Amino acid sequence: MAPGSLQGLQLVVCDLRAARAELVGRGVEIGEVQVAGPGGFRPAEDADDLNNQGFAFFTDPDGNRWSVQQITARD
Repeated sequence: MAPGSLQGLQLVVCDLRAARAELVGRGVEIGEVQVAGPGGFRPAEDADDLNNQGFAFFTDPDGNRWSVQQITARD
């Protein structure tokens, strides 16, 4: 496969804020935490419950696009 041809890769974590901090600490350029809702994405606030709806996005060095989603409990 050509570098950058993978889109929509997903990493699921229990704590999105901690995972994002870890990635930033390792030099990954990752977007801010966002919350998915009926109107699309919006910046997350400290009080937001991120379970199933919290995301952050980044592109790896090959150009593949990733989303990191928090799932702490399944309904």
